[in-house]
Amino acid sequence: MRFLAFRLLAFCLAAFFVAPVQAAQLTQFSTIDALMSGVYDGPFTIGEVRRAGDFGLGTFNALDGEMVLDHGTVYQVRADGSVHRMGDGERTPFAAVARFKPEQVIEVPAGLGLEELERFLDQRLPSANLFYAVRIDGEFRSLKARSVPRQQRPYPPLAEAAKQQAVFDFGPVQGAVLGFRSPPFVTGVNVPGYHLHFLTNDRKAGGHVLDFRVEKATLSWQMLDDFRMRLPKEGDFTGADLARDRQQELNQVERHGR
Repeated sequence: MRFLAFRLLAFCLAAFFVAPVQAAQLTQFSTIDALMSGVYDGPFTIGEVRRAGDFGLGTFNALDGEMVLDHGTVYQVRADGSVHRMGDGERTPFAAVARFKPEQVIEVPAGLGLEELERFLDQRLPSANLFYAVRIDGEFRSLKARSVPRQQRPYPPLAEAAKQQAVFDFGPVQGAVLGFRSPPFVTGVNVPGYHLHFLTNDRKAGGHVLDFRVEKATLSWQMLDDFRMRLPKEGDFTGADLARDRQQELNQVERHGR
């Protein structure tokens, strides 16, 4: 009897102290509207970004290129088309990252373009009101990406800086398109809908995705039901006008060059 009582007590204690199931988390550094308004210098290091996730995107201080975080390594795609592996001491004004553990992997029909693929995935996601990490690996008949050159103070708004963008036309090309699908209620905080960056398999080219045409690829996604945001406590962010509605400007920036 004592043995059975001991086993029952041990079972109850184990059930009480068992760690709760952790939600899949999206961690964001600053807000998209801060970036839109010209807050291009942030206090967050790449080391902090990598500790928060192994998958994601963003940019670098002074808006110096596009960030791709793939399998725990941070890459910078500059406006001259070059790709550089970034050290933990570099800094970012905006990034969004997660630990990618795909829930489903599906084949992508050949010939789909970016907007067609967005509709294809939207029809398969459980809810439009959650965040998702999205990855497309494979071959593309064509792919158009961009990067914005390093800016100088006084910083212009992103809608102005994006007019200086360099557009890269790839094709055929092999690589990974990765990023996030965010719900519509994040206006001002993140990019509602899809925000995707690209990196070639040889790590020699990439950028912010403007369009593509799939040849042969797989699509994987993960639901993210825990959203956390870190905000700068000093610098330009503290005095930025973040009350203004910048959604129309954001739409122009996201689609400029398509």
